[in-house]
Amino acid sequence: MIDEERLVDIELKLTHQEDTVDTLNKIVYEQQKKIDQLEKLLSALARQVKDTANSISEQRTIENEKPPHY
Repeated sequence: MIDEERLVDIELKLTHQEDTVDTLNKIVYEQQKKIDQLEKLLSALARQVKDTANSISEQRTIENEKPPHY
């Protein structure tokens, strides 16, 4: 009888561990999706900052040029 109780206890623990692993896998999957979204957003923002910096640099160059009639 004691061996049967031990076996049932082990099976319960295994079932609980499997459930925990499944839950953690779902969490990791969701976190990876979020990381991927944030990386895309970061790339887009970096591109936008670079474009804005280039635009400002071009405007400064144009503003500092002397008009052709000088």
